[in-house]
Amino acid sequence: MSDDKLIFTQKQQELMSMFKHGQLHRLNLLEGSVRSGKTWISLILWQAWIAEQPKNRFYLMTGKTLQTLKRNCLLPLQELIGENNFDFSLSAKEGKMFGRTIMLEGANDAKSEYKIRGITLGGAYADELTLYPEDFFTMLLSRLSETGAKLIATTNPDNPGHWLKKKYIDVPDINMLCIKFLIGDNTTLDPEYVSSIKREYQGVFYDRFILGRWVTAEGAIYTTFANDPKHFVISEPPSDLAIVTIGFDFGGNGSAHAGVCTGITRGYQQVVTLDEYYRKQVISPETLITDICDFIVRCQRKYKVFDAYFDSAETTLIEGVRRAVSKRKIKCNIRNARKGAILERIRFYQMLQGTDRYRILGCCPHTIEAFSSAVWKKTKDGSDERLDDGTVNIDNLDAQEYSTETYQEIIGRVENYNYGG
Repeated sequence: MSDDKLIFTQKQQELMSMFKHGQLHRLNLLEGSVRSGKTWISLILWQAWIAEQPKNRFYLMTGKTLQTLKRNCLLPLQELIGENNFDFSLSAKEGKMFGRTIMLEGANDAKSEYKIRGITLGGAYADELTLYPEDFFTMLLSRLSETGAKLIATTNPDNPGHWLKKKYIDVPDINMLCIKFLIGDNTTLDPEYVSSIKREYQGVFYDRFILGRWVTAEGAIYTTFANDPKHFVISEPPSDLAIVTIGFDFGGNGSAHAGVCTGITRGYQQVVTLDEYYRKQVISPETLITDICDFIVRCQRKYKVFDAYFDSAETTLIEGVRRAVSKRKIKCNIRNARKGAILERIRFYQMLQGTDRYRILGCCPHTIEAFSSAVWKKTKDGSDERLDDGTVNIDNLDAQEYSTETYQEIIGRVENYNYGG
């Protein structure tokens, strides 16, 4: 692929010029904001570098998971240089680029470093590096032992105590090139699109993913909601509800039992909290199960609710609810909540609120209070944790998140939404 067929931004031109003049380091990190063009140019750089390397060496491409690697890198790379120059198989965890063997691996947990033990690499590409376990990265560096081996990696900033920041970026004598890309550097983007992207981020994530800063999470989590809760409160449900679900979080140790009924409008455009259950008093399991069944019935009188998602840690209670629902002939599927990463769930609701795609009925005061009062926990290492010490209500937040996790990805992919004023 010839560079004269591509249009580079100034920052991308600077990087490619460094490559052409042999100025890459052993470790090369492209970091900064989203939509800044860093992943695209990193793939251009990677394939250009690979094309000059010996064919008898092994090379590696990694991502948080193989699926995210495929979405973020493998398919775009294939589109850039064509299937004749790059093809791959996730099941075989291997690809071929310009006749070179490219191994593919995920780095999703602490055990991942075992996957790459014993191999000798001529080069590696790492996508979203801050999401990797430190042990995996340490092992990866030890595997880059061929003469002239290099790492090309991308990442968004994280907290300043992150191992990548403390042990590599901030250490002056490491052979590492760090280039920061900001969304403003990507002059190919439409200004209206940039404006809409910026509305998807709040607080610490705005600082990191838009401003490209390594900052600690502190203060309110849902700043857009907390600054103006009344903007999100409505008195009547939308007329175009397409999906209605229930999420339920079991309490204990001072926390409350919380349930939330959530609607999703046609086309996955908006998420609306329709009703809630909240009880902090100590009650018997039998009373709680009766309450849950009554809440489901109450919601079904108003909406078409067929699925309820429960905190999967409480298997005995869930089985009790399942039996009670069957005994009372309530037509509702009792399912375990996915309970995905909390930060992903937080980011999802920040995106909805920032883009004006979230509403809540006034009959849900506990959920309104939960979004308004949620704050980051102060941690010794600066890691991102939601405060959960009983002083704030995160029970309704958990229930709210459980109710939409099944549809979270497809809702997040909706484009061209009318963001309003």
